[in-house]
Amino acid sequence: MLHTAVLAAEEAVEHSGFVISPVLLGVLAFGGFVVALLATYAFRNANNKH
Repeated sequence: MLHTAVLAAEEAVEHSGFVISPVLLGVLAFGGFVVALLATYAFRNANNKH
């Protein structure tokens, strides 16, 4: 049963034709997290203004 699932997954990967490499995808995800961190950091003192 598991062997059939692995074969199906391998076949799906072969035919998917990724447009973006996994390394670039990781770099983009890391960049998104950094942007989210900077946005959070920008509003760190917003509660004390009122």
